Amino acid sequence: MDFGKVTAKELDQINFTLPADPAWNQQILPSNRDRNLQVYIGSPRWGVKEWLGKIYPKGIKDTQFLDYYVHQFNTIELNATHYQVFEPETISRWAEKAIGVPFFKFCPKFPQSISHYSSFENVEDTTNKFLAGIVEFKHHLGPVFLQVSEKYSPERRDQLFNYIASLPKDVRFFLEVRHQDWFSGAKVFLELLQFLKEQKVGLVITDTAGRRDCAHMHLSVPVCFVRFVANSLHPTDYTRIDEWVNRLTYWIEKGVQEIYFFIHTHNEVHSPELAVYLINKLNEATGLKLKKPELLQQTLF
Repeated sequence: MDFGKVTAKELDQINFTLPADPAWNQQILPSNRDRNLQVYIGSPRWGVKEWLGKIYPKGIKDTQFLDYYVHQFNTIELNATHYQVFEPETISRWAEKAIGVPFFKFCPKFPQSISHYSSFENVEDTTNKFLAGIVEFKHHLGPVFLQVSEKYSPERRDQLFNYIASLPKDVRFFLEVRHQDWFSGAKVFLELLQFLKEQKVGLVITDTAGRRDCAHMHLSVPVCFVRFVANSLHPTDYTRIDEWVNRLTYWIEKGVQEIYFFIHTHNEVHSPELAVYLINKLNEATGLKLKKPELLQQTLF
């Protein structure tokens, strides 16, 4: 993910401290730890050739990558659906790869033909086709997320809000906004939060170096969906994950029901190493026993 990318020199100048937990979250989280808490940690894609010999056995075919991915991570932020609307038969074949892994979740991203190029006009057919495909994930379907362009400002919120309100209520949705005006005005941001809370739609938290406003820490449902953009194992990747372990631990104690944490790195090469680091730290802090990727090629932290 290039959104919010900065140079290596600039990384050392950025304050990566996460904002204090907002008072708003007190009305979202019940204040008691959820015994049924589920934590999902994954990557945006499974087709990463650089993982051969790292978490995939050497010599396997591209068509086998997903077979191994579902045993290394327990979720995927499915960016493939952003670029193409897949037929139900294709989705069903992907879902079959997770047979025997009951808690694995696919989190598909809305097609860009809807989210970026339509202004949410005349998209009923495309939306129906997209939804008809992803429901074939069945119990492996996690939250579906709608990312609008960083050029999409609150001035066009009516079209966006009307579209979200039209979506089916039996599928969970999350929204990612990027335009700076969503975050710069308290009134606008509060309106967004209140609308999403009423619709029971989540708000994505994006932690990327060059756009600290997108790491806003607000929840609109008792589920968090974090997109963490790392920087090729730069030392700040680890200190930032330490910050997130503290925040996730706090939310766990306050009753968050589910956590989705997606690690983005350059070409996703180093996502497994950072996932191992995150899970080790989170298990230590919370007493959870989350399964981590098994690195065939060990990496020193």
